[in-house]
Amino acid sequence: MRIGELAKRTGVSVRSLRYYETEGLLSPARCGNGYRTYAEDDIARVLQIQLFYSAGLCSGKIAELLPCVSGDHTHLVPSPEMTGELEIAKTRIQNQISLLTTSLSVLERVLAAAKGTDTAEVPVPPRPVRRHRGIHV
Repeated sequence: MRIGELAKRTGVSVRSLRYYETEGLLSPARCGNGYRTYAEDDIARVLQIQLFYSAGLCSGKIAELLPCVSGDHTHLVPSPEMTGELEIAKTRIQNQISLLTTSLSVLERVLAAAKGTDTAEVPVPPRPVRRHRGIHV
């Protein structure tokens, strides 16, 4: 498939797909006329790249991590440094989930109060866990 179709099927812009290629995250084949061609497997890869970006990982870390999760290599394990950075990303996501859960609870209580079905106090959101300084994911 061509880049436009991949963009449409993944919801990722053509510009982003070209960026992924320059960062070594995607390696499309090239036709004789220079057009990029992508395989069906590239759809899953792009979606995985998007998940890693949403977790706060930079393209360099994603490039290092992709072979560990895509099955490109067998028995490939992330380095200890990468594992530490993934733990930080995990903590950040857990904090976001906690804050969103609290926000949802607040909205539910406000809506219930507006309907006259709840008089309980609105909870105070928890403070996020701080990550270590100097480590960037």
